[in-house]
Amino acid sequence: MDNDAHAAPRPVAFDPATRDLGVLVGFDGSKQSFLALHYGALAAQRSGRVLTVVSAFHVPARIYTTLIAVPEKSEAEVAVDAAKTVLAEAREYLKDYSGKVIYRTERGDAAGVLVDLSALAELAVVGARGRGGFLGRVLGSVSSALPAHAHCPTVVVPRQYKVNEPESQAEGAGRFIAGRDRRPVVVGIDASGQSRVAMLQAALSAQNRGVTLHLLMALPSLEAWLEWYPELDSPDESVTERRKTQLEKTLETELALVKRHFPALEVTASVKPGDPIAQLVKQTREAQLTVIGTRGRSGFTGALMGSVSRGVLLRAEGPVMVVPDLKDERLEDHPEPSR
Repeated sequence: MDNDAHAAPRPVAFDPATRDLGVLVGFDGSKQSFLALHYGALAAQRSGRVLTVVSAFHVPARIYTTLIAVPEKSEAEVAVDAAKTVLAEAREYLKDYSGKVIYRTERGDAAGVLVDLSALAELAVVGARGRGGFLGRVLGSVSSALPAHAHCPTVVVPRQYKVNEPESQAEGAGRFIAGRDRRPVVVGIDASGQSRVAMLQAALSAQNRGVTLHLLMALPSLEAWLEWYPELDSPDESVTERRKTQLEKTLETELALVKRHFPALEVTASVKPGDPIAQLVKQTREAQLTVIGTRGRSGFTGALMGSVSRGVLLRAEGPVMVVPDLKDERLEDHPEPSR
């Protein structure tokens, strides 16, 4: 039924050429938003797209009991001025950046503003927590809401992200020269249609960086199932090995699909037994970018973010790209393989 609240959302139409905001960065002047700004600047430089820096502001409702109590400037003017002051910090940081930059102040909740603007962006970038987050939270409200609702891929930059600036390049335009990071881009896949979309986005990221793309498929251990089904026999290692071999054949199909569209890209693949979240979190420490889809085969139909993507974001130690269900014409003639 069309009005089923639990129906899967339809794929988002996605043509990068029409996304005029290019790389969209949410900036609030916090330390982590500076990390996101730097990451976004490098991403825009690699792709040759415009960098759009946005600061959102909220105008609180005020009631004045006397005329004397009315301030000279309205709350809206004060809020706009504050947002412009925040953007001035971004301008100063990017003063030697050679690419085109658009600076925007937008009224509204930061998460809502970025979700709306993501429909015009090729990539959105945010810090894991900004000034609006509670001190004890791992993820702020924006970095939690944006990946779940965005109309384009979103990169969440954690506090552990290090801006690699060689001493000779720490100032001036050299600050925005991408370092020689040869670590791979890793994408977690499960051969679902949505993970294939994430895979192609990861391939583009790897190509722009000139590094290897690694396809990672996790095979959950049988021990976890035995806790719920004690009547089953103890797991036999041969069962795991047979299943691993089957999935490796599935990976061959996925690898061939990537090579068809990115023939010059070096691609590797592996199946690793273990918890998918733990496997991907480990990759966030070892890869320069870890890519995941919002939902995979195990996700509930009505969930905008699956348990794996949420779990990885909460524990990530490196940048994570979350890819929504985008409409990709390259996949129309490729049915999902049986697993």
